[in-house]
Amino acid sequence: MIPVRLVDQARPEIGFSVDGQAVTARQGDTLLAAILAAGLGRVRTSEFGDGPRAGFCWMGACQDCWLVVEGLGARRACSTLAEPGMKVIRR
Repeated sequence: MIPVRLVDQARPEIGFSVDGQAVTARQGDTLLAAILAAGLGRVRTSEFGDGPRAGFCWMGACQDCWLVVEGLGARRACSTLAEPGMKVIRR
């Protein structure tokens, strides 16, 4: 199921990439919201073998949404804002 944006549809659209795939988000979206809204289905794959993960707490308290942003290193997707031209690598 792909999340549907109900509000803030007038915010400017920005572009960035996830694993080399071009995606769009709205200015002010976190990486977690942008990745899920783009229909990519997961933020990362669990290192404990329990499959794809799409975030857990959504507020930066857990370790469930780590990904890599080129030039910035490991970041939490739930508390990192999507920026134009960002290159994101899911684990």
